[in-house]
Amino acid sequence: MRRLFPLLSVLLLLGAAALLPAAAEERTVTGTIVRLDLAGGVFTVRDGAGASWNYKVEPDAGIDLSGFRPGDRVKVTIGRATPLNMITAADLLRKGDRVEKAAY
Repeated sequence: MRRLFPLLSVLLLLGAAALLPAAAEERTVTGTIVRLDLAGGVFTVRDGAGASWNYKVEPDAGIDLSGFRPGDRVKVTIGRATPLNMITAADLLRKGDRVEKAAY
C-alpha cells in the first residue's frame, strides 16, 4: 500500500497535465493583404495555401497600418503563446506583435 499511493499520485498528476491545452510559441503567417480597413484597424492576409487570416490591431499595439496596401506581401507575427485550439473571428494584434513587409 505504501508503494501504491505514490505511484497513483504520479499517474494522476501526469493525467491532469495531459488535459491542459497545449500552447504554441510565436506564430507567423506570410501572405498577401487582400482586405484592409485602416479606420477599423482590421486586415485579412491570404497565405500561399489559400487560407485567409483575419487580424484586428488593438489601439495601443504600436502597429501602423497606414504604410500597407491591399496586394502588399506581409509577414504577421504574434509574439505570445496562443492555444493551438483557439479559433477566433480575428486574431488581436497587441503590443509586441509585428506586421512587416515581406519579400516576394
